Amino acid sequence: MDFVDQVKIYVKAGDGGNGCRSFRREKHVPHGGPDGGDGGNGGDVILEATERLSTLLDLQFQQHHVAKDGGNGEGSNRHGRSAPPHIIRVPVGTIGKHVETDEVLADLTKDGQQAIVAQGGRGGRGNARFATSTNRVPTRSDPGTRGEERWLQLELKLLADVGLVGYPNAGKSTLIAAISHARPKIADYPFTTLVPNLGVVSVDEEQSFVVADIPGLIEGAHEGKGLGFQFLRHIERTTYLMFLVDISEGVTVDPVENLQALRKELKLFNPDLAKKPYAVAATKLDIAGKGENLNKLETYCKKRHLRLFPISAVAGDGLKPLIRHLGKVVHECRRKHVGAPLCGRPSQGGHAGPPLQRVS
Repeated sequence: MDFVDQVKIYVKAGDGGNGCRSFRREKHVPHGGPDGGDGGNGGDVILEATERLSTLLDLQFQQHHVAKDGGNGEGSNRHGRSAPPHIIRVPVGTIGKHVETDEVLADLTKDGQQAIVAQGGRGGRGNARFATSTNRVPTRSDPGTRGEERWLQLELKLLADVGLVGYPNAGKSTLIAAISHARPKIADYPFTTLVPNLGVVSVDEEQSFVVADIPGLIEGAHEGKGLGFQFLRHIERTTYLMFLVDISEGVTVDPVENLQALRKELKLFNPDLAKKPYAVAATKLDIAGKGENLNKLETYCKKRHLRLFPISAVAGDGLKPLIRHLGKVVHECRRKHVGAPLCGRPSQGGHAGPPLQRVS
């Protein structure tokens, strides 16, 4: 299945039904009167988050979504039927933005959460509504109003507690495969990860957390080079970052420069990413040789009071302290945000069920 995390769709809410202009004319009723019914409301267009979906692929092939119009009013005070909402199901973590204004109209972070992105038109009033003691024969009736229509930009941001960041071939896929049940593609060449991967890591029988592995960054990623820029949005919701730095004997890039360059790319892409708490994992410990690269990285991290975890995902060395540390910081985050299932999930935006988030 292809992973699609961005798509543009057109949404059109239903128009309201017209009010009816009608008068009673019955054989045995000496005095008739207005009996025009109201029009029904047009259907809303609603985004609904579901955990059953993990990509926006379906919406790439179905870009136009139109809700039904409300029914017209009729005589004998019969009101038009209101149209049902048109529901578009999207993966949890989807954001809906107005294409022209870039305004966020929906931010869906929970299963079942809904948001109205195009509101249906209101039904018009029939002439029975305008009858008064001084105007017993009103001829006025209102037409229904038009439903909202707009183009939406949908973006999927994965929901995870911890984000793994590193250069291509730094060992991110190997690590997520070693500490979770995720099975990403692993090979000895760069850019084996072409789409983000999620893995659930178990700390003990009662606690687990979610890790996101994004495609490797390269210098200039904030300018659109490589694949990292395209997927950096997936770590914007995370609360904690883990930078993976290759310390193997054959690596030619200085590990300290490697870490500094990664931090720089995140800051240039989004300054808020650079403010997130983080730790450093020195990967490929099993082929570190004499440990010169590890010593450089240890000295740098010690001066800046950064947590450093020398690990070998292949051999399993150092993974338990790493998992315990991540489990601790995730637990502290969840305790501060009581009721939030994940650290990176914002508390605002949308609701799981009615009342719905409405758009003005």
